[in-house]
Amino acid sequence: MLEMEREFDSKFRIQSGDHPSSSSNNNNGSVQRSKSFAFRAPQENFTIHDFELGKIYGVGSYSKVVRAKKKDTGTVSALKIMDKKFITKENKTAYVKLERIVLDQLDHPGIVRLFFTFQDNYSLYMALESCEGGELFDQITRKGRLSEDEACFYAAEVVDALEYIHSMGLIHRDIKPENLLLTAEGHIKIADFGSVKPMQDSCITVLPNAASDDKACTFVGTAAYVPPEVLNSSPATFGNDLWALGCTLYQMLSGTSPFKDASEWLIFQRIIARDIRFPDYFSGEARDLIDHLLDIDPSRRPGAGRGGYAELKNHPFFEGVDWKNLRGETPPKLVSEPMVHSGDSDHDSGSPYNPARAGDSSVTQNDGNAGVSSSAEATAHITRLASIDSFDSKWQQFLDPGESVLMIAMVKKLQKLTSKKVQLILTNKPKLIYVDPSKLVVKGNIIWSDNSDDLSVQVTSPSHFKICTPKKVRSFEDAKQRAWQWKKAIESLQNQ
Repeated sequence: MLEMEREFDSKFRIQSGDHPSSSSNNNNGSVQRSKSFAFRAPQENFTIHDFELGKIYGVGSYSKVVRAKKKDTGTVSALKIMDKKFITKENKTAYVKLERIVLDQLDHPGIVRLFFTFQDNYSLYMALESCEGGELFDQITRKGRLSEDEACFYAAEVVDALEYIHSMGLIHRDIKPENLLLTAEGHIKIADFGSVKPMQDSCITVLPNAASDDKACTFVGTAAYVPPEVLNSSPATFGNDLWALGCTLYQMLSGTSPFKDASEWLIFQRIIARDIRFPDYFSGEARDLIDHLLDIDPSRRPGAGRGGYAELKNHPFFEGVDWKNLRGETPPKLVSEPMVHSGDSDHDSGSPYNPARAGDSSVTQNDGNAGVSSSAEATAHITRLASIDSFDSKWQQFLDPGESVLMIAMVKKLQKLTSKKVQLILTNKPKLIYVDPSKLVVKGNIIWSDNSDDLSVQVTSPSHFKICTPKKVRSFEDAKQRAWQWKKAIESLQNQ
């Protein structure tokens, strides 16, 4: 373990120093690089025990984001916990460094801010601005779809932040409703810069060993929001983010992504064919804007062409938007999660579920039960756990190669007179099964469908939910009151 830590630290070490007055490669227009860097967000000597850990905001293949309160100050942040072992094994060190360095230099009200970082033997930690309003995806799900006024408000704030990001010479490459967070008041903040790409004329200073793929044509992002040029291995451009904006605006107004289909392969076929079907209730202005943002030619998308962002902001869909006072406007009213919470909210394991990027694995406790407690055992566990390799291996036998867990918990399967404990497992395949935890045999395989008529979840109480298919209705009880999380997890996967 010590040898692994030394190897990791040698790869990840970032020197403190003054901002360079000039870049070694800046004369030829390439990304600014420096051997040292003075951070705005300091590297602290904290430990995980300096924080009270609360609900889980999201999980991924090598990271987990948890609500954290600093014990001595009471300051709340969203603590991103990253697994060192996994990062080293998968050669992700440069990407993690790049995200840290980029977040440190960005300064805009529409972007999540990085406060500080620290690390221990197992994990890296980034303390990020906590957005108590949750994800824009949650609002779309709870409301079914947004009104055009609501969509216009949110889209305008995304446009404002994207204009800043692009002006800094950066491509975000993973714009989607799950990465658009809301403050407690309801304003948008763009999050998750794990796929960010600095362009050749970027204003961002980057260390030599902190960079993403040089050609910017590697497939990154989420299937339903990926533009056709990326599928054709063309170099990434600012137009990639504008395509994703078009997909996101469509989802705001309709409740689903424009190229939704039963599999990633079918989604990609629809993207390449530009198979868009507009609902009748879309206004002419909304349809026109989305149609132009989803132009096959990235240079013709509003915001990417000669007219720049002025062309996008002047589109009739945004008529009446006060671009100079966006953050002074009153946001749409947030709809709260329909769930009964118990106990101290700082220790509430009933967090909105957030399936991360396709292919990510995310489990929450070693015994297969979702959630995080505030006990020392759970604290130690969350410090170390981030990847599929870390969770109880007895469940891994039910996964195919490359398959990963999105949600897992011990629940009761209810029948008329009896009930039996089973391990309910949702994977990214997608697959939904329940397993006898003592005999370790699959007791049921719920036939998956992206069609809500063929697979749906009915929540009858915070603890009770039904998974419905045409031939059978199965009832479950989750003692930790995560019925709404199960519904969200399954519906989120259906909507990808």
